Amino acid sequence: MILYYLIFAWALIGAIAFLYLIKEPAPYGKHVKKTYKYFMGAKTGWILMESPAFYLMLIFFVFYGNYENKVHIVLTLLFCLHYFNRSFIWPLRAQTNSKKMPLNVVLSAFAFNIVNVFFQGSWLFFLIDYSSNWLLSVWFLIGLIVFFSGMFINIISDEIMINLKKSNNGKYAIPRGFLFSKVSCPNYFGEFLEWLGWALMTMNLAGLVFFFWTLANLLPRALSNHEWLKREFENYPKNRKAVIPGII
Repeated sequence: MILYYLIFAWALIGAIAFLYLIKEPAPYGKHVKKTYKYFMGAKTGWILMESPAFYLMLIFFVFYGNYENKVHIVLTLLFCLHYFNRSFIWPLRAQTNSKKMPLNVVLSAFAFNIVNVFFQGSWLFFLIDYSSNWLLSVWFLIGLIVFFSGMFINIISDEIMINLKKSNNGKYAIPRGFLFSKVSCPNYFGEFLEWLGWALMTMNLAGLVFFFWTLANLLPRALSNHEWLKREFENYPKNRKAVIPGII
């Protein structure tokens, strides 16, 4: 089926993106470069580029989901729960009022979310016939625990960084407490767990490729952030890893 060829090509693009991002960090946040010509407000940019994942998955469900299928309902709600926070709550609370984001970053993330929802929705609503019993399966329950564990880590880490910037007038400082005692980017570690949980809950190729893309995108950024923090702060804790406690 053509969808399988397309998703394998999508995974290959993810691998290429990983190799590129290892050498050249994505230019937003602390890695933004003034050499870019076109910018927009970071807060607006975040909402524009992340929100398609939220509303397109809802549209996908409205038109193609089975309203009597509990698996369709639960998985759609979980996916949209993450992206409601990422698309609206986090950007509106984060200290990004004065920051700018390159337009090409916004457009590339916007495109990624459109393609990703296409694959997630296709496998969820068309290619896999989930029965209601799937919600009680071992894989779904393990995935659900992993997903919410990751969401908890992600939200708490974001909250710490938001409060840290507030107390430092929007300037960067060394985050402390919670998993920041172990890694520089626990928020990314939380996202790894969320989409690993999603891959387990959906148990399909699209979910697995999404988890792979999450690693391909955020692992290089975590490594770049970690090195930036060590350069920026002479007293940065030497025992911290970049993103996965005790490993990387």
